[in-house]
Amino acid sequence: MSIPKRQIGLAMVTALVLGNMIGSGIFLLPASLAPYGGYSLVGWVISAIGALLLAGVFYRLAKRAPRAGGPYAYSREAFGDCVGFLVAWIYWIALVGGIAAIAVAFASYLSALLPAIGSQPIIGALVALAAIWILTFVNIAGVRSAGSVQVVTTLLKLLPLLALAIFGFARFDPHLLAPGPQAGSPLHAVSLSVAATLFAFVGVECATIPAGHVRDPEKTIPRATLLGTAIAAVVYIACTTAVMGLLPEAVLAKSPAPFADAGRLLWGDWAGWLIAAVAAISCFGAVNGWTLIAGQFPQAVARDGLFPRFFARESRHGTPVSALLVSAAINSVFVLANYSHGMVAMFTFMVLLTTLSTVVAYLFCSMADIVLAHRSGRPVPLRDTALACAAFAFAVWAALGAGEQAVYWNFALLLVGIPLYVWQAHHARSAAAG
Repeated sequence: MSIPKRQIGLAMVTALVLGNMIGSGIFLLPASLAPYGGYSLVGWVISAIGALLLAGVFYRLAKRAPRAGGPYAYSREAFGDCVGFLVAWIYWIALVGGIAAIAVAFASYLSALLPAIGSQPIIGALVALAAIWILTFVNIAGVRSAGSVQVVTTLLKLLPLLALAIFGFARFDPHLLAPGPQAGSPLHAVSLSVAATLFAFVGVECATIPAGHVRDPEKTIPRATLLGTAIAAVVYIACTTAVMGLLPEAVLAKSPAPFADAGRLLWGDWAGWLIAAVAAISCFGAVNGWTLIAGQFPQAVARDGLFPRFFARESRHGTPVSALLVSAAINSVFVLANYSHGMVAMFTFMVLLTTLSTVVAYLFCSMADIVLAHRSGRPVPLRDTALACAAFAFAVWAALGAGEQAVYWNFALLLVGIPLYVWQAHHARSAAAG
């Protein structure tokens, strides 16, 4: 008996957006933001506004016509095959690199519960590889299976975080939000805070990618995009503020696990174990969500003839097995490289590189929102054009904030993609002629 193709509804799609956004970064951000005190909260608000602007772009694009492939599909429709391929190429690099990074973070947080994992680098590597391959096979079993895992892990990570925020505000000390001596001017502190927080919202586009599996996509995808982004913004700001209002700046800035320290202060030593477990679950859920995207995304591109055809192959469950296996294999190489001597610095840089690759897709989609709206032939409200331009400006700020090296290497990867596009286009024409 065949499984219906459109298997996931609003709850699962919202969990995909929310679970992919809330990964490992939130558990370390209070420490990096500690020197800026209350200014960091302004940075969070600015980042949240920027994320909602981007969510609005994908809301309007999905409402107009949901397309499997999300950022790539809209860029291709607006600007043609070449731009579509380059966006797909750079975004796919972001996917495979980001999954490896989160899998390593999962092993790191799990080592707080099971010290043996952290005792030998190879054990940590094996745990990260196990997470990648287990969740790859969960996704191969079916989109609904992956969606169910995403809903459960999202709930398991959200409930303790919200409890920490609620109980933390009960003992909140506003004096602890005073900026430290390193904060500098207010503008300087806010700018650095935005740079530290704006990448926490990567994932606003996730609902648009598996469009072919979503029930009633014209309504479900836009709603899930805005709902998931809004919930993530509330959780980020509430939790970070609560932690910063519990721990002094000097303690917080040196803490390797600020959420765990805040939990111990509220509830005792057992809370440190709880927070470590929540962080591990958070990473596990994020690996699952991004693995789903890493299968669906290249499949959509391959169906349009811009990626090799084997990425489009499906199992009897309707899942892109080849794309998932290729992603898992590349991620495994990245994880093993991370645990090789001398490769850690390269891997850490790759995390920033892959995040910027996602922002490149946001830049094109912001402009695609304007192009496709005018191409429809219907009157375009000035408000929509202004919001799309504001989202573009935010994405530019995000790209420049990543640093010169990351921008340089992303540009280099885009250049590498040009001959790959020529080769793939020639191969597709030859196959069609034959």
